Amino acid sequence: MARKKPSVLVDLLEITAALPWWMGVTFAAIAYGILHQYASLEISANDISGQIGYRVVEQISRTLAYYGQYILPLLFLFGALVSFLKRRKRMDLIQIVGNGKSSDVLRDITWRDFELLVGEAFRMSGFSVVETGGGGADGGIDLVLKKDNEIFLVQCKQWRAYKVSVNVVRELLGVMVSKGATGGFVVTSGVFTTEARSFAKRQNIELIDGSMLTTMIEKARDIGSIRASTGQRISQESSEVLNKSTMIPNCPQCGDPMLKRIAKKGVNVGNVFWGCTGLPRCRGVRSVD
Repeated sequence: MARKKPSVLVDLLEITAALPWWMGVTFAAIAYGILHQYASLEISANDISGQIGYRVVEQISRTLAYYGQYILPLLFLFGALVSFLKRRKRMDLIQIVGNGKSSDVLRDITWRDFELLVGEAFRMSGFSVVETGGGGADGGIDLVLKKDNEIFLVQCKQWRAYKVSVNVVRELLGVMVSKGATGGFVVTSGVFTTEARSFAKRQNIELIDGSMLTTMIEKARDIGSIRASTGQRISQESSEVLNKSTMIPNCPQCGDPMLKRIAKKGVNVGNVFWGCTGLPRCRGVRSVD
């Protein structure tokens, strides 16, 4: 039996829930203002036969606007609530993992919570994050990261007793190429095989194992505590701290975090190198050891 295609309203709800909660509230206010104004307009009483069809369409539109002025804002507000609760859950996960034995907690939480946890750690390192839920047409990608107009793809593997093999890294590379992504990350609660590490080293893919993720989460927890107590924006400091915890170098010229890139021209075409995220403002580079 074919799976029923989600409705437009369900799609809107999912999109709103993936956005920051304040955007859902903003959309609700805008939708109500526009639809309420349109629904309140008077319909012309001129009974001209040539305009009957137009008046019927206009009446239907006004009716839809009348009900839509209540339905759409409620949908956006519900999506904002879901977004807010998910945000709270992510911060709670950061605290739980940071306060417990991280290696055990990472293996005991659900796969969905694991993805939320990883997404929050990347947010605190300066990326904007979209959670795709994995599977489907996105090639199994769990998170899409954006930073300085560049896209990075993330696969999360919460494997309790297995090493992540090179096949997972190869699959991610294939999706990156098809979608034109700048780079990618594979994150696991366990470890990677030697073959997987060797393959990723030659590509613009970063592998984050359970130990590195634990350090990353603990730093994120400390940063969250500082932000909560001081109310200050420390995105730059959080980015630098998390870069160090995941062995991502800082730019030798400006100090910004760096990302793996592939040379597209010159004598080093096809080679992987560390490039500054401040490109084109800064063109600092490092070699990949």
